[in-house]
Amino acid sequence: MHKRWGRRLAALLALSFVLAVSQADAHDFPLHTVMTAFVKIEPQQAHLIIRVPLDMVHSVQFPMNGHLYNLGASNAAIQTAVSGVASDIEIWENGSRMVPSSATGRLTLPGDRSFEDYDQAEKLVAQPMETTSEIYFDQGYLDAHLVYPITSPNSVFTIETILAPDLGDHAKLTVRFMPLGERSRAFMISSSSGRVALNPSWYHAAGGFVTLGVAHILSGIDHLLFLLCLVIPIRRLRVLVPVVTAFTVGHSATLIGTAYNLAPSGDWFPPFVEMAIAMSILYMAVENIIGANLDRRWLVAGLFGLVHGFGFSYALKENLQFAGSNLLVSLVGFNVGIEIGQLLILTAMVGLLWLLFRHMPHPKIGAIVLSAFVAHTAWHWMIERGGVLWQTKWPQIDAGSITMLARWIAALLLAGGAANLLVRYAQNRRSPGAHVPTPTLQSSAEKPAA
Repeated sequence: MHKRWGRRLAALLALSFVLAVSQADAHDFPLHTVMTAFVKIEPQQAHLIIRVPLDMVHSVQFPMNGHLYNLGASNAAIQTAVSGVASDIEIWENGSRMVPSSATGRLTLPGDRSFEDYDQAEKLVAQPMETTSEIYFDQGYLDAHLVYPITSPNSVFTIETILAPDLGDHAKLTVRFMPLGERSRAFMISSSSGRVALNPSWYHAAGGFVTLGVAHILSGIDHLLFLLCLVIPIRRLRVLVPVVTAFTVGHSATLIGTAYNLAPSGDWFPPFVEMAIAMSILYMAVENIIGANLDRRWLVAGLFGLVHGFGFSYALKENLQFAGSNLLVSLVGFNVGIEIGQLLILTAMVGLLWLLFRHMPHPKIGAIVLSAFVAHTAWHWMIERGGVLWQTKWPQIDAGSITMLARWIAALLLAGGAANLLVRYAQNRRSPGAHVPTPTLQSSAEKPAA
């Protein structure tokens, strides 16, 4: 009996210790991890005005009076902290790191809202601190103003943050970039963002978004399964051209439209798109199983391309902030990257499936079995994503939603017409002088890869 109570007491003490440690760890993690900054470009100098929560500046020991900062004795610590900010927030001009010619800072009460506007923030940092203010430990801000000499306001400026690297992506830096003679634009970056161009040239923006497009299509398992469904019954690159072309036209239309704020808004739409993508994979896989005639598969691929374009847009949305003033060029670059990735994937899939089916006595059975595995996966995705959609609030039908629907119907008709023209062109190139119909599932499955 005593041993049993002893074990219970030991377990209780162990649990108390674990809870105490976890609470201590939670307390050590900063409650405020978002920094706010302005970068303003003038003819001969650039200004960085930044606000850093004090619980992200534990590397500097500020003098304390109990639980309050000793503001009257904090000047040396503030300069040390400002120097640390200048070291960890790097700004580059045309590839050369800039060094500030002046750096000032102060501690500010947590309720201050001066950083909602550049002029107010600049005026605040220029003012001396009120040493009678009471700022509790980890409850205020470190505000800093750094001035950098520049060679030209038209240079390409880049920024990188490595402040609080132990926090990783939890430490965010929001930047309002204010170029000379242009509209300001906002960014949100972290230490994982690397060096980010604040005003990229069109070719830098295009190159970066091409790489982003390739990376996205290669890492998007749902898009890869959809492409696999397109390849399974055909397995010939020449025959795949019109189908993939239609898919490209479809997803390009919705991708560009979403970037220009023509997509539906609301919490319901992203899970709806994710469920629709799963449904598109399921449909194509089932069509492969039942033996569809592939003459009009390009039309189905184009319609589902519209849905997948919305999915691509969500991957692009967080990165459009890095396009600068080159929105259209960046969109085209992202789309080109997706097409490059698609061509690489399709080429690899056609080769692998040809190797897989070349020695099969009945390739059609192999295509059905493979499509069944894909359909099983897509079915579970559809159920899971449908459950998420069911829990979201659906929008109310109003004049704005009707107008947007009309716009997308028009875009659908335009995309269908463009896809039809491209498919006819591809068919004519493939078979000059005579029309050769796209093969059915059975005939294509029995043919070796080209």
